[in-house]
Amino acid sequence: MSRILIVDDELKITKLLSDRISQEGHDVTTCTSAEDALPYIEQGDAEIVLCDLRLGGMDGLELLRKTKKMSPSTDFVIMTAYASASTAVEAMREGAYEYLIKPFQMDEVLLLLKRIQERRDLVSENLALRERIFVTSTARRIVGESGAIRSIRDMITKVAPTDAPVLVQGESGTGKELVAAEIHRNSSRAKNPFIVINCAAVPETLLEAELFGFERGAFTGAVQRKPGQFKLADNGTIFLDEIGDLPLSLQAKLLRAIENGEFLPLGSSRPVRVDIRIIAATNQDLEKLARDGLFREDLFYRLNVFPIKIPPLRERKEDILPIAENVLKEWNVPLVALSEEVLIKLKEYSWPGNIRELRNILERAVILAASGPISPGHITISETAPSGSPDVTLKAIVGERTLPEIEKALIQMALEKVGGNKSRAAELLGITRRTLYGRLERFGFIGREGEGED
Repeated sequence: MSRILIVDDELKITKLLSDRISQEGHDVTTCTSAEDALPYIEQGDAEIVLCDLRLGGMDGLELLRKTKKMSPSTDFVIMTAYASASTAVEAMREGAYEYLIKPFQMDEVLLLLKRIQERRDLVSENLALRERIFVTSTARRIVGESGAIRSIRDMITKVAPTDAPVLVQGESGTGKELVAAEIHRNSSRAKNPFIVINCAAVPETLLEAELFGFERGAFTGAVQRKPGQFKLADNGTIFLDEIGDLPLSLQAKLLRAIENGEFLPLGSSRPVRVDIRIIAATNQDLEKLARDGLFREDLFYRLNVFPIKIPPLRERKEDILPIAENVLKEWNVPLVALSEEVLIKLKEYSWPGNIRELRNILERAVILAASGPISPGHITISETAPSGSPDVTLKAIVGERTLPEIEKALIQMALEKVGGNKSRAAELLGITRRTLYGRLERFGFIGREGEGED
């Protein structure tokens, strides 16, 4: 149950609220002025504040502002009999969770408190989960002694204490989420939520609701209000992976959330204000997407305040041994030095899947080796997989063709194989339908008006 502070100079209302809320098991404290309430808030004794707008001295809005400075995690509800749209908007902008109009039904208050408690529990669970992840997977940090990795560590040290947006770029499997987590871990927000959302993994029709939440009745199936990931990340960090796949229709809303610290949940006319740090990641060339009109240029520049580029594993093969040893340590595998033959085999491979692929191959090797040492025979790299220098690898795969030519040819083959069905072609190519339409438009197969066709 919650520690609730009621601030109202109407003693009758204060007593009715206090008695009824106490019956639900909450720990309730009452004050008749904002000045009396300040010490409780400053000491962290109030998780939820129910405060009247008009008080004898300091008013409810001023107490709200002070509360958000002293105790940002405290949820604040404004109560008033003098409702106006401008006052409601101002209260929500200052960080109020809700706005109750007097006279209200007691069940309405109890339902609101239940929603707030459910949100607080969810945030606490997220924090606890993240903390367990940080504690139990300390081995899964940025490992390596190459010049590139030392430079990345140095950049993290410099940018972590700030609130600057960070754009992490790199191929799939290079460890972009690890960089984001390390930035959060070394920031002043480390004790607050670290929320991860993959923009390519969530269906486009659900992505806005997932990011910004929704009100009850906002759409079919919205039976109750739900806070989005941005609200859950309040006072913490949100990591937007695969940001290049964010639909253009949502990019303007994201830009507003970054620049103004506020957004509108689906079905709501009241802006929600948050204090979050943005870290985005992509394996695409956002600058080129912006030039091609597939990504907002203003959003790109807003995200690209502090870019960090992670080189692929094939360009820093001196990191293979420390990464491999770190992975084995993480799995509690008895650490026996990897033989020179094993290292040679690992270094000869070009690692198109980067660290993620290295982890997979090591996991198979550990299984095959059972309780014995890992030998070259346990390193099962596909014979069709390219190995050797990047130049040899590229020639073996692409010949004299350019990457756009290869990509266009693959899309044509996939469409021919499935009879032109774009959903099945996207599935065959291992990309989202949205991404496929972007490629089709880029290569001139369709115009924007063709996006609804299949």
